[in-house]
Amino acid sequence: MKNVLLSLTLIFLFAACSSKKKHTNYHKENKKIEKVADRKSDKDYPSYTTLSYIDRFKNTSIEEMNRYGIPASITLAQAILESGTGKSDLAKYANNHFGIKCTKDWKGKGYYKDDDAKDECFRVYNNPEESFKDHSQFLKRKRYASLFELDKNDYEGWAKGLKDAGYATNPRYPQLLIGLIEKYNLNQYDSGEGRIDKIKREDRVLRDINKNIPNENSKDKPTDAPTIIEGNKYVVQQGDTLYNISKRFGLTVDELKSLNNLTDNDIKIGQKIIIKK
Repeated sequence: MKNVLLSLTLIFLFAACSSKKKHTNYHKENKKIEKVADRKSDKDYPSYTTLSYIDRFKNTSIEEMNRYGIPASITLAQAILESGTGKSDLAKYANNHFGIKCTKDWKGKGYYKDDDAKDECFRVYNNPEESFKDHSQFLKRKRYASLFELDKNDYEGWAKGLKDAGYATNPRYPQLLIGLIEKYNLNQYDSGEGRIDKIKREDRVLRDINKNIPNENSKDKPTDAPTIIEGNKYVVQQGDTLYNISKRFGLTVDELKSLNNLTDNDIKIGQKIIIKK
């Protein structure tokens, strides 16, 4: 009996230590993301009013509507609601305006915060426009497929359909979106389409959705962001160069090449680069 109790105690202590270590690592990753954002913006972040936020992102929302058929008013209302009009830490540091989480297919960086569970991973984008475009891609799933058969100015149908498809757990989600749309006249950015154009758009989007159905399990499964640092090594991410890696870790390009026995500047995604002398 004593051995069983001792084993359970050790398991509990190991789990607690592991959880604490993960939380510490997540905190460090967040600090790196925040430091990069601070440097890019000189800590001068936009201070949006709701109207200035709408003005800033209306064109991107219209472009996504014309491409896929998601009403611009729905995109704007969701962004206002999810990002706190661009004031949330996710929007500020991670350029994530829709609260989209990391999933198995996500290859980018992650920003960690408590949500449905502790230390959940949220996607980090290079700019807000990437977030708006990824929002459209996120909706191109089987469970949202019927929404793309609606008219692209049917914001009420989309608001109710998103809730019915499980996008949000708040039972008042449709009313919240519709309330924002009607308060700020966001439907002025929506536009109709002719019957032939609607059929062509539906066919194109639904074909993409059907093609991606086999991969949806991995797309919907939450996960951590890919490991970026392992001990004294950095894992090369998409868009990295020896120059930006050297600047990030306070080294010269020549020092990086010497540490890693590199004869040229060519590196590939997933390669592990020594970053400490």
